[in-house]
Amino acid sequence: MRQILIKSSTAMSILCVATTVLAQGTSSAESESAPQGFFSIIFSGGIVGLLIVLLLFALSLTAAYLVFEHIMTLRRTEIMPEGLGDQVRESLSAGRVAEADQACRQQPSFLSFVLLNGLAELDGGWTAVEKALEDATAEQSARLFRKIEYLSVIGNIAPMVGLLGTVTGMIFAFQQVASTQGSAGAADLAEGIYQALVTTVGGLIVAIPCLGAFAVFRNRVDQLVAEAAYTAQHAFAPLKRRRGAKQKPQAAAPPPPPSDGGP
Repeated sequence: MRQILIKSSTAMSILCVATTVLAQGTSSAESESAPQGFFSIIFSGGIVGLLIVLLLFALSLTAAYLVFEHIMTLRRTEIMPEGLGDQVRESLSAGRVAEADQACRQQPSFLSFVLLNGLAELDGGWTAVEKALEDATAEQSARLFRKIEYLSVIGNIAPMVGLLGTVTGMIFAFQQVASTQGSAGAADLAEGIYQALVTTVGGLIVAIPCLGAFAVFRNRVDQLVAEAAYTAQHAFAPLKRRRGAKQKPQAAAPPPPPSDGGP
């Protein structure tokens, strides 16, 4: 009876070992036939596919840096320091031009640049001041638009780079068909095609957020520029009123009474 139990336990042990080996072999076969991972798909495209993916990665890092920079710089406190317009307005009302100039230089910003250009033309009168304010506002707004324009450039380039990778992958796929004289099956073509489409997906992933961020920042720049222009005009309002008072026509003197025709 004891020998029967020993034999039974030995058989069970052998069966367990065989089952384990068979399961490991099955899992290995499944892992070999499983679809490739993301990085294996990227590197399977060869040196050309790898360079395209690296270019898309560089574009995404550049876009992320630009978005972060614009978030930090396109703020109301950075464009228009709080209280600067009112301070310049009060100084000009009191005739303290040097004080207004010093206040602008202590807080360098979009608004201070516009105000300094206006202060530099005080001797030329209100017409010269108004022209200087308009020119300075246009120059600074163009500078801001040029900075956010890079997001639009990246958003337009990234899909083109992805499309280049797709076309290259398709060329390689059909080259395989030509080299095998048409014996390549549908599975071989499908593998080459989905490898090629990876770059298109990468290009769209980079482009869509870039174009969205560009639209948001463009509207933000429009709003801040309009507010800065209004603040600058408001700061120089005392000068405009003073000019209007100087040009106000005086009342005409009453005509002399007509003579009665006597000697």
